[in-house]
Formats: sequence, structure tokens, C-alpha cells
Amino acid sequence: MSTSPVLGDGTLLVLEEASVVFDGFKALDIQRFQIARNELRVVIGPNGAGKTTLCDVISAKTRLSSGKVLFDGIDITHSSEYEIARHGVGRKFQTPMGFGSLTVYENVELALPGSNGILENIWRRPSQKAKDQIFEVLESVGLAKFSHLTAHELSHGQKQALEFAMLLVAKPKLLLVDEPAAGLSESESISTANLLLRLKGQHTMIIIEHDMNFVRHLDSQVTVLNEGQVLAEGPMQEVQLDPHVIEAYLGR
Repeated sequence: MSTSPVLGDGTLLVLEEASVVFDGFKALDIQRFQIARNELRVVIGPNGAGKTTLCDVISAKTRLSSGKVLFDGIDITHSSEYEIARHGVGRKFQTPMGFGSLTVYENVELALPGSNGILENIWRRPSQKAKDQIFEVLESVGLAKFSHLTAHELSHGQKQALEFAMLLVAKPKLLLVDEPAAGLSESESISTANLLLRLKGQHTMIIIEHDMNFVRHLDSQVTVLNEGQVLAEGPMQEVQLDPHVIEAYLGR
């Protein structure tokens, strides 16, 4: 393991000269990409731009062909997915997870650090501290009053919120969120965006998204990827006026 001085300035994550090559095709070619602690960063770009590959590299699902990844002062370039998760990287995929037959509370309880599964949880009485932690997280995502419902009974938007709760209860340092607005109604999309805004400043998040209205609602820093490279970065108001971005993505 090696540390880097660039992570002492409030930066949590850095990718340097990071490339991923699949059968001669360069899926990712980023000179530098960095995220500050408690920043909400949105990553957009056309299909095949490298957005998912970027998250796969950070979570160790995909290995870099060259370059390095620094996280919280540690070189994690060659770490396994399990090690990355232990370092504090949590990932939320597009399709909500969770056990449909269990209650909202039970799903979050299973996600507590140190939980050993459903059978173990049936016989173990959670401590008051654990209960408080669960309800604190449920309150933060707007599900406290639905804690008794099974996951099957939740709307799609509420299932998204439940998965956020299951990630947050493990207290990750970084959340990777894949297309949170996918499949949501307009009202659910607004609710999810507002949830992310409530978490903004308390958690570090990288959001991959296609819905530009959703991105505008988040009103945060945006990175635009195109053909595996960083095409532009900055506030959405500026990025959407960049002629190169318009040509590659927003103008289509």
C-alpha cells in the first residue's frame, strides 16, 4: 500500500492516467479524475462513454490496464472487490435489491456491519444502539414510517430509497449510484433527487445518470465522459453550454 499527498487536501478519490483496454478497444482513458470528501458528482455521457467502466474500476469489478486508483490515502489499484468494500466503497445498482418478503426494518438490519444473515438475525436481539442507527438511516431516506412494511409493498421509488438505506447503514465513505432515476415516475424522480440532495454534504457520492432534468435538479458538479475520456467538467449550467458537449451528447 502507498499513500499520496494529493489526498491530504480534502480529496477522497483520485484516478491517475487510468486506462482500460478490451480486445484492443480503449474503454477508458482518463488522465485525472478526482472527488472531494462529501462531494456529490454526477457523471453523464452517451452510451458507451465509459461511465459504467469508471464505476467498475473504482469498485474493482474491472481492472485497470494501466494507471492507478487512490482512495482515502491508499493505493487500491490492485485491491479485490471485497477489499474495496471494506475500505468503504458502496455501490447501488440500477435495479433495486433487497428481500421482498422481509420488512423495511429487517432489510436494513441485515445490512448492518457484522450481520451474519437472516437466521442469525432471527435469534439475535439487536442492541438499542443498532435500532437507533437503523431508524436514523430510515428517517434520512424518508422510510421511517414504513419500517413495518415488506419490501414487496413499496413503490419503485421507495425501493430505491430502501437500497440507499441498506448502503448508508454500513457507513461507506463513497457511494457509487447507477442511474437512480431509471424507471421512476416524475414525482418519484423528484423525491429521489431530493433524497440525494439531503445526503449531499454528508456523504461522498458519484451518480451516473442519463435523465438531464434529474441532473439539473441535483445542481452539482458534472463530469462528461465521451469515448472513455473526460470531455468536460463543471457546474451543469456551464457544461450544458459547452459546444463539444452539445455535439457529443446534449445536442443529440
